[in-house]
Amino acid sequence: MNCKSAAPIALFDSGVGGIGVLREVKKLLPQEQFLYFGDTANAPYGEKSHDEVRRLVFSAANRLIPQCKALVLACNTATAVAAKELRQQYPAFPIVGMEPALRPACMVKEHPTILVLATAATLQEEKFAVLREMCEKNATVVSLPAPGIVRLVEAGLSDSPEMDRYLFDLLVPFRHAPPDAVVLGCTHFPFARAAILRALGQNVPLFDGAVGTAHRLESLLREQKLLAPPKATGGILLTASDTRSLPLLSKLLVAP
Repeated sequence: MNCKSAAPIALFDSGVGGIGVLREVKKLLPQEQFLYFGDTANAPYGEKSHDEVRRLVFSAANRLIPQCKALVLACNTATAVAAKELRQQYPAFPIVGMEPALRPACMVKEHPTILVLATAATLQEEKFAVLREMCEKNATVVSLPAPGIVRLVEAGLSDSPEMDRYLFDLLVPFRHAPPDAVVLGCTHFPFARAAILRALGQNVPLFDGAVGTAHRLESLLREQKLLAPPKATGGILLTASDTRSLPLLSKLLVAP
């Protein structure tokens, strides 16, 4: 067995949103040790400049990578801005990012209309432009920045009157002509699933990239013989740049 297999898997997000990714990864790999770092002191990333996001991501990654056997960028904005360059700096190290789940959403019907909710930073990056261009061969893709969701989730208001008001106003154009599917292109957004559906007034299928990211991680660890033994005792250590957010991280980890 590779001696590195006992090391933890690090998951990094701009704040609390990556907890949803951690939940999916833990479900798939219960025997693993996980180190979660939420940069809650600097959230949200989606409203920052490219250079500022890159600086924050590299600062966190350079600190986490020596402590772990794999790094999950559990943040769409961080992935879009810095994943390619990080992989160039650490070519032999498993680094898994997020991708808006446009491809599975496009399979809901023939030529569907897909609404992509994400941060402005994610929607402006080349990574999303390439994915969108590929999917628009078979679908109509409408993108919409939704920065308020991030701020409300970070404030512990995922399912609240404040979230309902924000989403009701944001999604007015889609209430009478709902999309065939909605892509949640930020890891914070799945925590607002119920509120998004209420605002749309329709039971529209919602897609996010957490499951795909979990399976990609498992595949990379298997290829590199880094999986912990099946009978190993897993565990989770939650950390944050603003420790006042730790109670919310813990709450979201066990939320139904």
